[in-house]
Amino acid sequence: MATPQFILRHAEPTMNPSSDELANTIIHRMGLMPRKKGSTEKMHRVLLELYEKAKVASRDKTPTAAIMTVEEMALHAGISRQTMYDYIKRWVDTEFITKTSYIGSDQKVVVGYKLNGPTLESAFEKTRTRVHNNLDLTAKYVQELQRIVKNEKISKKFEGKEQKKEGSNHVFSNVIPSETPSEESPDQAASEDAIPDVEEESGPQDYVG
Repeated sequence: MATPQFILRHAEPTMNPSSDELANTIIHRMGLMPRKKGSTEKMHRVLLELYEKAKVASRDKTPTAAIMTVEEMALHAGISRQTMYDYIKRWVDTEFITKTSYIGSDQKVVVGYKLNGPTLESAFEKTRTRVHNNLDLTAKYVQELQRIVKNEKISKKFEGKEQKKEGSNHVFSNVIPSETPSEESPDQAASEDAIPDVEEESGPQDYVG
């Protein structure tokens, strides 16, 4: 299932606009116009007809009177039935209209679309809620992004300090320590253990002839 797309455009009516001009401005601002330029300039008439049918249904207490088939929509928009099918999806995605069905006089099921409310204003409130919910969720994602970016920077800073600390523990000194023998050297021990010279020990002796 394709993800719904909300396309809001900037458009403003002239001073003292007609119903056609204002309806055209509304569907432009809601992104309900065909995206291909020049495909039709009558799409706003679908909006006006949906509104008229909703008023009749409310007045006569006949809910089925508010429903328009795709064929009727295509006729008012001045495009083919298949092209209208392609465009109507965006109207449904914004929840401005809703798909419904009923049993016709010939006992056949009739599938069509109607405003998502008894009036244009109530239908538009559904669209506004849908768009606001999307923006509210996006606002939460923005807050979460700020938190994650902050935590990632703190984490990287901490890892950098740890790596620097580990590197300092592996620094070796180039100074060779002096040897401190625990025992006397063999030469020194040999000189101290040597047998003293007899002359040095008992002194000079007289010669007896």
